[in-house]
Amino acid sequence: MSQFDYDLFVIGAGSGGVRAGRLAAARGAKVAVAEEYRVGGTCVIRGCVPKKFMVYASEFAHYAHIAEGYGWSASGATFDWTRFREAKDREIARLSGLYVANLTRAGAQIIEGRAVLTGPNSLEVAGYGRVTAQRILIATGGRPWKPQDLPGVELAITSEEAFDLPALPERMVIVGGGFIAVEFAGIFNGLGVDVTLVYRGDQILRGFDEDIRSHLAAEIQRRGVKLVLGAHPVAISDREGDLQCRLSDGQVLQAGQIMLATGRKPHTGGLGLEAAGVGTGPNGAIKVDEWSRTSAPGIWAVGDVTDRINLTPVAIREGAAFARTEFYDQPTRFDHEAVASAVFSQPPVGTVGLTEAEARAALPNIDVYRSRFRPMKETFYGGQEQALVKLVVDADSQRVLGCHVVGPDAPEIIQMAAVPLKLGVTKAQWDAACAVHPTLAEELVTLSEPVPRPAA
Repeated sequence: MSQFDYDLFVIGAGSGGVRAGRLAAARGAKVAVAEEYRVGGTCVIRGCVPKKFMVYASEFAHYAHIAEGYGWSASGATFDWTRFREAKDREIARLSGLYVANLTRAGAQIIEGRAVLTGPNSLEVAGYGRVTAQRILIATGGRPWKPQDLPGVELAITSEEAFDLPALPERMVIVGGGFIAVEFAGIFNGLGVDVTLVYRGDQILRGFDEDIRSHLAAEIQRRGVKLVLGAHPVAISDREGDLQCRLSDGQVLQAGQIMLATGRKPHTGGLGLEAAGVGTGPNGAIKVDEWSRTSAPGIWAVGDVTDRINLTPVAIREGAAFARTEFYDQPTRFDHEAVASAVFSQPPVGTVGLTEAEARAALPNIDVYRSRFRPMKETFYGGQEQALVKLVVDADSQRVLGCHVVGPDAPEIIQMAAVPLKLGVTKAQWDAACAVHPTLAEELVTLSEPVPRPAA
């Protein structure tokens, strides 16, 4: 009989924790999963999934505009925020219930309460008591970060509150330039809100390919989002029910809501990490090795709490790798190289592999293939929206290093592009695939000539 209450205790019932707990329990391990809020974590409850529903809802106004050019009469359509929000909540509750069902069906125990480490193999769970476990997996994810030195910061919301606004404001200021800020700017703009996106940097989407950044900035403005770069809030105030956001460049923006999308931090505060000997970085991220092991024996961490690649599918794969290593005798490490990602902006972005700048910094000779064009749907009705496709290639080995797409269905396209790129495809092999016509994706296999290389 084990000296521990559990073979595995998981803190956090998000995507990574649930996958690890379910796989371990299915192998016969005695597993408990503690969750302080709702099963499903950030992605299901207050992240990817409800956000994608909001993206869908916000796109219909643009579809209606396009429909007129295709002979449809689409006038008179209205949007009911309350009705949408209620439908969204019902679907989120259903999905959360599926997570619960999958865990319990596998044999895991779900404990409602906040778990705090009290030692390398022990925890205290609020409302439940003290428990011990041979292995502990921390999968508590991340939370939005707000600059506490900003006067009036308490008047602003984050992405988490944006899902449950009682009503849509007429005007909204969104602060930030990352994918969350850009996505919500498109969402609320599409729902009829007058949106201003404010970012302190010189261009949105820091870390993405420069062509993607500049291209998307132009396109979201074409859709109606106002973009203010090189400025940041210095104060937020309430003036008779209308919020005012004073910027560092002297502008004063009025809005019904101000949303801060200024970053996320690992959710590690108050977890008892020091008591258990778990090391963290400057931003609170749990330090782990390639096997997701922390500095404390018997404790692992996966997902956003480690601040490696903060994407739901990565957390799932990290959780699965942990479970297979520890409970299936199948040593598995997740490869964090060439992970595809999407920005559900309007138009959307799909990207995988190296940016042009990263490739030039790493290799002596780089070829870049790029095309900007109006998609077929746009040309028919006179629309001006532009798509972008781009390949980054090692000129010496001809290996495709990066693929970047901005335009309709870019997230769907990049998923399949990621497969050959992960396998080390060469440009000749890539081009050997015959185009599917007429599609936007065919542009990727018809890029015949690289753009001129920059002067040395």
